[in-house]
Parts: sequence; structure tokens; C-alpha cells
Amino acid sequence: MSPLRALPPENPLVMPRRARSEPRQPLRTQSRRMVERLRLWKHQVLLIAVTFGMTLYGLREMHGVLVVAGITPTQVVFLVLFAINFSWITFAAGNAVLGMLVTLLRPRTPPAADEPLTTAVLLPLYNESPGRVAAALKILATDLADRAPGRFAIFVLSDTNNAGAWLREEDVVRRLVAESEPPCPIHYRHRARNVERKAGNIADWVARFGGGFDAFVVLDADSVMAAETLITLSRRLAADTGIGLIQTLPVIVRAGTPFARLQQFANRCYGRIGGSGLAAWCGLSGNFWGHNAIIRTRAFADAAKLPILSGQPPFGGPVLSHDFVEAAMLRRRGWGVRLDVDLEGSFEEAPPSLDDVVIRDRRWCQGNFQHVRFLFAGGFTPTSRLNMASGIMAYASAPLWLALVLVGLLLGVQASLGQPDYFGAAGLFPSWPVFDSARAIDLFIVSMAVVLLPKVLGWLHALFSSRLRREMGGALRATGSMLLETLCSALLAPVMMASQTRIVWQVLTGGDSGWQPQRRDDGAIAWGTALRGHAGALLLGIALAGLAGWLHRDLFLWLLPLTLGLILAPLLAWLSGRADLGRLLGAGGLLRAEGGSESALLERIGVEQGRWPVAPVRNLFEWLGEDAELRAFHLAQLEAPAPDGPFDADLALARARYAHHAEPEVLEAALTSGQAMALLGDAALIRRLGAARTDRRDAVASDGDVELLVRDGSSRS
Repeated sequence: MSPLRALPPENPLVMPRRARSEPRQPLRTQSRRMVERLRLWKHQVLLIAVTFGMTLYGLREMHGVLVVAGITPTQVVFLVLFAINFSWITFAAGNAVLGMLVTLLRPRTPPAADEPLTTAVLLPLYNESPGRVAAALKILATDLADRAPGRFAIFVLSDTNNAGAWLREEDVVRRLVAESEPPCPIHYRHRARNVERKAGNIADWVARFGGGFDAFVVLDADSVMAAETLITLSRRLAADTGIGLIQTLPVIVRAGTPFARLQQFANRCYGRIGGSGLAAWCGLSGNFWGHNAIIRTRAFADAAKLPILSGQPPFGGPVLSHDFVEAAMLRRRGWGVRLDVDLEGSFEEAPPSLDDVVIRDRRWCQGNFQHVRFLFAGGFTPTSRLNMASGIMAYASAPLWLALVLVGLLLGVQASLGQPDYFGAAGLFPSWPVFDSARAIDLFIVSMAVVLLPKVLGWLHALFSSRLRREMGGALRATGSMLLETLCSALLAPVMMASQTRIVWQVLTGGDSGWQPQRRDDGAIAWGTALRGHAGALLLGIALAGLAGWLHRDLFLWLLPLTLGLILAPLLAWLSGRADLGRLLGAGGLLRAEGGSESALLERIGVEQGRWPVAPVRNLFEWLGEDAELRAFHLAQLEAPAPDGPFDADLALARARYAHHAEPEVLEAALTSGQAMALLGDAALIRRLGAARTDRRDAVASDGDVELLVRDGSSRS
């Protein structure tokens, strides 16, 4: 093996592809005592009682508002939509109530073994900035080597498919690999083909190297985990051989823009309550969010090789939102999946702007809608099915909410055009034929209370936690930030409704999201871009406001929170990614949620990042020809092509164009993106580039020697 090879010897592990439906196996863990089972059932009954009880109450009250005598088909549709939407918000409220109760009771800390398992830290990369990743990994490797020598190794698993990003990535990683120490080595692997995307990337590592590690931790490019947290995770997994996966509750950090600060504050203020509720009713049928979790390697190999769904995208093909399904498949094979909300030192970043969330949601929506194919598959627990249904509902709720508004307006149009004039009387609410205004006001108050309950409980928890209160700048700033976050969320909710409705429509009509890298830092967009991107929401808001105003002034006021957010959509999108506005909020102490422990770690990473500059954009083939060290490292990482592999059209065309455009100055411009990647993957062509560069350098040197001889002869004569 080449000394420059950045991978250890392979240690294969069999990973059979599982079917969509399989028999369920009993739990392997021995920790489920009867008292724990009773506690889990109690939590689930409480959640079901709150959700169904409040939904039935809301449905009864809305029926009383609309109907006393006969009921029309339009009213039936309205009531069905209302019941679905209201159950969704009562489910969130019930989860928050459960989370608050569990938090107040202070559940016991899970047991941990004395020593951690042998654990690999996997960081999948896809066209990311390598400097920030290298800095975080260097700090992590140093700390792990000091605190648990010989127990951890780090693997950078690249799926980068842009030629320039690939070379800049290797330029940084080769130095990172060279600096790594045996107590915690850093390895690097680049896949030539992005088969099954991130899930395939992880599965490839498990099949090739998983046999050498008891467990692995998955991080994203924007993830940061403290070494002590990783060690604790590994020790907890070692303590119970029946647990297959432990998910942490990541805290959002590095929020610079207004939109990111909103998410960071909400995550810190409300996240612990919501996560505690989720952990309480899921038990050992918990969920996986794709990162910041530890997984037992042999359990994953045994249970979680995803099936390829029949048919074409968006509903067929590889599973996009793989994490939910992998968690359900682990549980189906008897492995416990647990959420540990008490662990600190687990961090991630938030999308910097509204538009970045919309781009991410496009992919997530398609992936979550694929879960329809698993909802009724054999072997999954009811809790796993509910987790997948919640993921579907996270996007389906948007068109259902819009449908509720439109059907309500249709009822208003029917009432306005008929006799009597239902909008003739003064008051906040339209006068339906049997409209009960007092009952409607009561229902409105209850609905708002249900919507705001998770925020209020999170705020109360923050106020009574001295550490959280201090991190948010004190009780007064925490309260002001909560009110600001609530106002901004109310304005952004209709915009997200419109965007997600459009996304759902694209998915249902056959659109495939592809696989786009995410922006990490800068969320700024031009005003024209914001206006074009949200013109549909703006026009929808104007249309709804105009129709409501035509029907009646009070209906216009009733819909104003919805229509105002839609009309302001371009402005909100433009402001959301402004870093200067984010700094202004920070200077005022608003939307502050920063802790001392992560600040110290992030400061270390920030200082370290200065040691890992990323090379500027330049001609790739000239760079490879000139930089012998980079060329040698690049060649050492290339996988030998399969002798019976499929015909590669990009490689054939790249070789042909190289034959006609051997000069690096024109070669890169002559290649498509796929052809450039194919050429970079061809070891023979890369060696020829280096040899040609050496020949040109020798020729230039030879010409210089001749010129010196001529000049010397002329001077002598």
C-alpha cells in the first residue's frame, strides 16, 4: 500500500440489503424492567389523551360555531380539514406538556461503562468548504487522543462531485492526515460514484471498514461535538448491548443572520422541552436525525441497509430521508433506539436564511413523502410509524392549512352571495346562518393557547434554569427575545406555508429534488432575487386580502396575520440572511442563546481554522501538474477501476478532449463538470499531466541554457 494512502487496511463487514417488510424481532436490551415499561405506557397514554381530547373539544366547538340545523358538504370539508390541522398543533402541545413534566421529574442518567468502545467518527462531505471541517476535526482528534488514546479514529468520507472542490478538499485534507497521530488517526476516502447519496456513503464505509470498529458516530459538515460527549456516548452504548443507536439533542450554534438567530434561540429555549417529550413517549423506538448520534456497527450492518424503492423518483429509487427509516429498521431487528437529551457538547448550525431552508425543505419533503411507502410495511413498531407519519405531516400540514383557509373563504363567499347577508352585522367574526360568535371567540382563544403552549413552557423552563437564563441575557432579555421570536414566527409561518405547499405540489407532480450542497455562512440575497422567489406568496397574500376585504372588513382583519406574512414574504426573505442585521440584534442582546462551554470550544476551532486556508480557484490541471505533493496524494487515493465496470462515457470523452487539448490552459474549459471529474479519476492521465509539466519545465530550462551560451559567445567575440 502506498505510504500516502489515507485509509487503513479494509476490514469488511457483511451488510445485506433489507426488504421493506420483514418480521419484527423482540428487543435485545435487558434494561426494560416492568417499571420502565409502565412509565413508557403512561407517557404514551398522556400524549394520546391530550391530543385526542383537545382535538375532539376543538371539533365539537367548531361544529357548534358553524352548524346547528343542517350541514352542507362545504362545511363537512371544512370540519375535516380543521380536525386534521388542530390535531397536529395539539400533538405538539401534548409533547411539550409531557416534556415539561419529565424535565421537572429529572429522569435518571443512563448507565455508562468504564471504557468506551472502539469508535469511528464519520464525517460525510459533499462539496463543502474544507477549512472549517479540518479545524473542527483537528481539535476533536487532539482531544480524543489525549482523553481516550487508541479508542477513536476519524474518517472523512467524501462524495464531492465538483472537480475544483475535490482538489481543494484534498489539498486541505492531506495536511490534516499528515498531522494526525496514532492515538486518534484521521483517514480520508473519496467515492468516484455517489451511489445512494449519504446513506450509500455510510453503507460503503460499514461494508469496507466496519469490521474494525464496535461503533461509529455520524457528523455533518456543520456538526461539532466535544470529545467528552463522544466518549460518554461510546461508554453509554457499551453499557447496554441491546441498544443500537443513541441520538443526542444538538444545540444550534454560530448563528449570525437574523433567521439563524431565530432558530438558535428557539432551539435553546424550546428544544429541551420538546426533546424530553419526544424521548419520553418514544422510549426505545426513538428516531435518528442523520447526525450527532452513535450507532452500533454490527447492528447497523445487520438491520439498516436500505431497500431501493420500486419506480422512479420522487417516490421511487434510493431513500432520501434515510435516517428515519434506518432507525425504524434497527428497532424492527430488535435493536433499541434512544434519544438522550441530557448530553451536552453536541452542536450543529442552522441554515442562514429563509431561502436556504426552502432549498433544504425541497429535498427533505421528497424524502419524507417516500416514507409513505414504509408506513404500512411489515414489522415496524407503532412508534416508528408515528415518527415517519410526523415527518410526512411536517410538510403535508402546509397545503392542509392553505386548504382550510380557502374552504373557509369559500364558505364566506357562499354566505355573502346568498341571503341573508351574513357579513352585514358589525363584529370581529362573520355572521354565518347559525354563527355563534361567543363560542368562536372561546375557540380562537383556546387555539392560540394550544399554539403558544410549547413556547410558553420553554420560556418558563428557561426562566427557572439559572444557566439558560444567564445564556439568554437575563429574564428581561429572555422574555423580549421570546416575544420577538413569536412575532417573527407568526409572520414567517404563512411564507413557509406557501413555500412548502409549492414544494409538495412539485413532489406530487413528479419533480425530483436532486442533491444540492447547503450554504453554511452567508445567507444574503439580492432584493430582486427575493422578489422573484416569493412573488407567488406575495400575489397569494394580495388575492386573499382582497377577497376577504370584498366580503367584509372583519373577515379582512381576521385573516390579516396570514395575509400580512404572505405580502411581506419578499421583504422577510431579503432581511432573513442579512448578517449586519444579525449583528445589530446581538448588540441589543436579543435572540441571544450562547453557552460558555460551546463558546470556548468554538473559539478554539475559530483560531485553528486560520491554520487551514483553502486554495483559491485556479486551473485544476495546471495546479496538479505543478504541485507534485498534491498530485502524489491525489493518485494515492484513487480506487482501481473495476475491470468489468460499466462504460464511462464521461471518461471516454475526457480522454478524447485531452488528446486534442493537452495544454492545461485550454483543457479545463473544454470539459464538462462530469468529464473533469472523470479525468481527475484517471490515474494514467494524471501521471501524464505531471510528466508533461516536467517536460515543459525541462524544455524551458534547456532553452534558457542555450540562450546563456549564445549570449556568452557573443560577448567573447
